[in-house]
Amino acid sequence: MRYLAALDHDHLDNGIFLTALARSLAQQQQSDNNIRSIIVHTDSEYTERIIQTGVMREEATIRSLKDLNKRLVALLADEGVSTIGINPYKRNFITLKDGNLQLDRTFLENISDQPVLLISTLVQDLDRNKEISVELPKLLSFLQKELNSDELVIFSKSDKAEIFTNNMPSKISWESMDKEFRNVQIPDEFSKLNRRCYLTTAQDFGQFPSLENAILIVE
Repeated sequence: MRYLAALDHDHLDNGIFLTALARSLAQQQQSDNNIRSIIVHTDSEYTERIIQTGVMREEATIRSLKDLNKRLVALLADEGVSTIGINPYKRNFITLKDGNLQLDRTFLENISDQPVLLISTLVQDLDRNKEISVELPKLLSFLQKELNSDELVIFSKSDKAEIFTNNMPSKISWESMDKEFRNVQIPDEFSKLNRRCYLTTAQDFGQFPSLENAILIVE
């Protein structure tokens, strides 16, 4: 089973969340050797801290993504999670041309037996011959389509939601989702995602592939 999980901007600056996520991934690997995880991350507030040193935003974003990828691999390794970190601009793994993303499947097949792939949003822009960061939802939608992943997982925005309680819905649609739920639970970057996915917490994520404590969001 292969799934995509998204690490949005705010969660990447939350040490408690990241530690819980690492432990959940370790729990998954211990319980099911057939799970293949693809974790996709954007940048974090670390970018702003780099900018404050006098670096321009575009360069700060690139530096932030590269550093975050390495730091996340190290964090996961501390919990015993075997991870390969990838900045997709390398070897033209994921490229952007005329506004369209493209994937080098050969490169992916050579590393697909690894349990966890950690992919940043840093791709190679062929038109400008430079690495750039693309929007997290755009990359997720592209990878979900290209890889035929079984599930897409996003994480609750609420810091209070360590686990979901019984009064939470088990299924909801993007169209019918009320404003309060969206504001409290959905990370800002996914306000216009509109794709089938599961919303869960870092702690409940350890039960995957069981999704009984997650909320299914449909189109």
